[in-house]
Amino acid sequence: MQDNTRWLLPEGIDELLPPQAAKVEALRRQLLDLYNLWGYQLVYPPLVEHLNSLLTGAGSDLELQTFKLTDSLSGKLLGIRADTTPQVARIDAHKLGGTGVNRLCYHGTVLRTNPQGLSNGRAPAQIGIELFGHGGIESDAEILELMLETLAQSGLKNACLELGHVGIFRALVEHAQLDQSQEQQLMEILQRKAVTELKDLLQSWQLTEQTQQMLASLVDLYGDQSVIDKARKSLAAAPESLHVALDQLEAIVALLRRRHPNAQVIFDLGELRGYHYHTGVVFSAYLPGAGQAVAQGGRYDDIGKAFGCESRPATGFSTCLKTLMTLGQTEMPQQQTILAPVEGENAALEAAVKQFRQAGHVVIRLLPDQDMQQAEAGCSHQLVSADDGWQVKPLN
Repeated sequence: MQDNTRWLLPEGIDELLPPQAAKVEALRRQLLDLYNLWGYQLVYPPLVEHLNSLLTGAGSDLELQTFKLTDSLSGKLLGIRADTTPQVARIDAHKLGGTGVNRLCYHGTVLRTNPQGLSNGRAPAQIGIELFGHGGIESDAEILELMLETLAQSGLKNACLELGHVGIFRALVEHAQLDQSQEQQLMEILQRKAVTELKDLLQSWQLTEQTQQMLASLVDLYGDQSVIDKARKSLAAAPESLHVALDQLEAIVALLRRRHPNAQVIFDLGELRGYHYHTGVVFSAYLPGAGQAVAQGGRYDDIGKAFGCESRPATGFSTCLKTLMTLGQTEMPQQQTILAPVEGENAALEAAVKQFRQAGHVVIRLLPDQDMQQAEAGCSHQLVSADDGWQVKPLN
């Protein structure tokens, strides 16, 4: 029996056809040029690496998203990258020496075991930037500024930034003296914002009333600048490290707004995305009416140490080119598409075709026996012979 499904793609895997592919490519070039102007150098990590390298410092979430296979040459376990950031961190630590400030950018397809994000696909066309070697708020603000600029250049100008800090949750866990299992339980409930379940869990642990109230308050600490003041009051008894995290959030937003006065910012102090990977501020960009982030990133210090090198502060963000193209308004360069006659022994015609292509115009050759109506369908002009040489005229 003939297999009529052999040409179907696996679930969650897509492909781009004209003109969407051209739009994604134009956007890719535009964004890489933008990052270059800010001093971010391009790297091309491999699609496949040894699994232990791909998952170094990445946490369990990324391990679940990674396709695994055995290398027939070495017998070692390999992984297909589900995220490019760990690879770029390895390049910084081992290939570039892991010293000073390094600004790197990248793009390429990643593969995930399950759909994730707005694209709802398993093979996002990821693009992003990473800044290594600086642990101050200035580098976080720079990443946020470039994330906003990335969205703006993609035609997405109404993005709202959502900021959190994993240090807030860590400080409260330490204060409550929770073990690893309790920490995991609490994190999962907070991510679901299950208020009743949270209160029942905290009571079952027989924590002090004050500690229960502080942990439970994380669900409600969401909103504008006033959330920071609210947190200072409701979490007043928390360790000093928590108040340092609040100060950092406030300072980063203040710096960002000096450069982008109209930036829309909200705070989610219970945000725990990438909790086992990130070490400080975490941020996402949302669009009106969209429930999932269109871009996200954060600080992940000590990444060099995870690769057996010196401790290395780092921050960055990533997004999906296909998502940006779909949601945004990528402007394509205006080009004449010129239909040229069938190739023949005509030196003047060959010179004219070469001249127009060098000028940046698309010139399509009519092939022998090709249907003229079909050939003209994709063209706006035609190359015709005149007394003073070959000229371009609009198609009628």
